[in-house]
Amino acid sequence: MKIFVFLFPQFNFSAPKEEAYFKMLSEDELLACRMKETHLRNKDKKSRLSLLLTKSGSHENVSPEKKPPSKTIHITPDMALRWSDSFEEMLSHSDGIEVFTQFLRTEFSEENIEFWLACEDFKTTESATKLLSKAKQIYAVFIDKEAPKEINIDHSTKTAIEKNILQPTHSCFDAAQDKIYSLMKRDCYPRFLNSDIYLTLTKRKGPVTMTRRRSRSFVFNERAEGTAAWL
Repeated sequence: MKIFVFLFPQFNFSAPKEEAYFKMLSEDELLACRMKETHLRNKDKKSRLSLLLTKSGSHENVSPEKKPPSKTIHITPDMALRWSDSFEEMLSHSDGIEVFTQFLRTEFSEENIEFWLACEDFKTTESATKLLSKAKQIYAVFIDKEAPKEINIDHSTKTAIEKNILQPTHSCFDAAQDKIYSLMKRDCYPRFLNSDIYLTLTKRKGPVTMTRRRSRSFVFNERAEGTAAWL
């Protein structure tokens, strides 16, 4: 079956301005056009949501489109070595967060630190109106199934957030933030300490040795080889 589709003259640049014309399309052709239009709309939506993150509060500084500030070149080896004391110690320094974010970008997982920072900013928000606005923004950027920076959390945690943001409180993202924090500390942080980015800052040629426990599964001992001892 053929379907008549009325096309406006402004989309036909070779036609006179006053002239409208008709084109016959099959059902398959019409469906293909509609699918293409839907795809373009969704792509534009994701671009706009990503832009929201770039313009938002404290996590603006970790946007992957933004170049790392030049201040990182002034980090001394002694200062960088302090970040190996613990994951918490590293996150207590703005330079530590910045360098760790650079490392996560190399693993295409920078959304984790960006989400964590967004939650930290969210919990300091006092205005109820801004709290609701930020809750919706965090959900759209990090939680929604079509989020441009979707984090990896389980279905039950995601469902709870969907309900909580209807009347958001400062703790509505706590469960998800704790899971992402644990993921970064357990998996990403040990790799960061052995990365070229970090070793360059500390001016070391081999892995950094540690004595503190990093997780329930393993601990790094002070060995000449820098190997891990499994518990």
